Amino acid sequence: MSRWVSMHGFALNVNTRLDHFNNIIPCGIKEEGMEVTSMNNELDKNIDLDEVKAEICLQMTKVFNCSII
Repeated sequence: MSRWVSMHGFALNVNTRLDHFNNIIPCGIKEEGMEVTSMNNELDKNIDLDEVKAEICLQMTKVFNCSII
């Protein structure tokens, strides 16, 4: 973060097919046990994407004191 701006971006894998990540090293992280995961993988259930979007918007408006258009 620099002056409240992310220089890297924001990604949240919800129900993502993780095999897409087999041949890349995301963010340059090479340590064992630091592989890409998803909410679906961690919670062992399918996640409602609309619920995740709504919660992210709600939390971002609170944290950044802004409105989502």
